[in-house]
Amino acid sequence: MLTLFITFRFIDAIDILLVAVLLYELYNLVKGTTAINILMGMVLLYVIWLIVKALNMTLLSSILGGFINAGIIAIIIVFQQELRRFLLLIGKTDFLNRRNFAKNFLMLQMSDRRPLDVHPLIKACRNMSEKKTGALIVIAHDTDLSFFSQTGDIVDSNITESILESIFYKNSPLHDGAIIIENNKIHAVRCVLPSTEKTDFPVHLGMRHRAAVGITEKTDALAIVVSEQTGSISLASNGELEYDLTPERLANLIQEKSG
Repeated sequence: MLTLFITFRFIDAIDILLVAVLLYELYNLVKGTTAINILMGMVLLYVIWLIVKALNMTLLSSILGGFINAGIIAIIIVFQQELRRFLLLIGKTDFLNRRNFAKNFLMLQMSDRRPLDVHPLIKACRNMSEKKTGALIVIAHDTDLSFFSQTGDIVDSNITESILESIFYKNSPLHDGAIIIENNKIHAVRCVLPSTEKTDFPVHLGMRHRAAVGITEKTDALAIVVSEQTGSISLASNGELEYDLTPERLANLIQEKSG
């Protein structure tokens, strides 16, 4: 009679479930980017190493094992952006969010950030959409955007409909680049943003849309885009883009994602 000496505990089921969730989230982070090909190559290399090791091919196993042992360093180097997004995702959870943590556990007021007044922002986007005036507006959240602000000009101006439209007026010296809104103020203008590296990015969308997705891949900011070609309004968050939005839908999304 064959007796199996394999025990399967409840904790093993949890272990498998957690690994599956981590692998799924890792795939979501790298899908659509060039990193997915690198990840698949590393997985294939690991599978080959397991097969070679099982066949007792000592020399080849030791060579492949050397690559595997250096895999952690390679992962850190190759997947810098994806690891940054993953850590940012963890840091944005309700448990770890520094403001929620202070509120729920320390009962302290950790942040004096002024709530965003979306009304002049939405009105300006509506007007620029009707006039097909291109615009790129970044709304800061928890991530420090000082690095990107320093690429432009610091203004620290109040948010008004007329100021926003004048900044992005095509003959304005400030219309190139993005504006960054922090603490309910226009903190900086003419800012340079990173572009997304997604290989499946829609070809009909321009550099403003790529920059909007790029900044939201690296930070928890929101980015609004008004297309100069079509006048359509888009909103980027967490590396994803929602486009052809009405001003009302844009206002709802900003309030929802900023909460």
